[in-house]
Amino acid sequence: MSLDTALDEQRRTREATRVAPAHSRSWLLLNALKDDVFDAAQLSRADQVILDCEDAVDDRLKDTARAKVLDWFAGGGRAWVRVNERSSQAWADDMKAFRDAPGLQGVMLAKTESPDQVVDTVQRLGGHLPVIALVESALGIEDAVSIARAPGVFRLAFGSGDYRRDTGAANEPLAMAYPRSRLVLASRIGGLTGPIDGPTVGTSHPLLREQSSDAVDLGMTGKLCLDLDQPAVVNESFSPSPADVAWAVDFLADFEASGGVIRDGSDKPRLGRARLIQERAALFGVNPS
Repeated sequence: MSLDTALDEQRRTREATRVAPAHSRSWLLLNALKDDVFDAAQLSRADQVILDCEDAVDDRLKDTARAKVLDWFAGGGRAWVRVNERSSQAWADDMKAFRDAPGLQGVMLAKTESPDQVVDTVQRLGGHLPVIALVESALGIEDAVSIARAPGVFRLAFGSGDYRRDTGAANEPLAMAYPRSRLVLASRIGGLTGPIDGPTVGTSHPLLREQSSDAVDLGMTGKLCLDLDQPAVVNESFSPSPADVAWAVDFLADFEASGGVIRDGSDKPRLGRARLIQERAALFGVNPS
């Protein structure tokens, strides 16, 4: 078996088990110039891979980055692309380059601040590709509901680093609670899956778990990752625990055994939570403890 054939088989196997983007937890963000790790990323534990043609790439090298991504797509690669902000010439160049690219799963629109920016991106890409709105500023956070209702928007994501730079906020749970909550509420109002949290910088898995837990507690359902070691931790953090699944199974069994009758005001919220846990456990292959 040739190396190319073996890689194709590995890709098919990985794609067959990949979590759908609407439910994906770990979003691995890679510099689009580093094509030597694209294959490893596609085969990794990451639910989705995003090739970054925006902040990770110097303006003078963006054409090179696009070419590397397109070459990899032509060879059978599949991923998302983070494109440049709507107000830039680089955005127009991205739209032209990626509109009909094979292997492109969707785009993440950097520095989204209005619904029109999402609509423009959807239209320029042909109207069929999903667009994740990456919200990274005070203006974007305050207009999050309108962005979440924009035609063609797929999910919201939090650009936490640029948000802190824009507002002067600290990288602390209390300081991040407001923008995260705004995105959670906007996603709910817009009928979207819960938003994707910004990345944890560094290699500390305890810090990654802590920040992931903070995001989960607020209602976020995914997280950007910056290296190949992070997706496994993120996937675990954003999945129901075996203990939660066991509780859900027991609660639903008791509910059915009692005739499926609501007995008091706490039953409906618990029933909804149990069904959601059961649904997510099935999606992510989590068994009860």
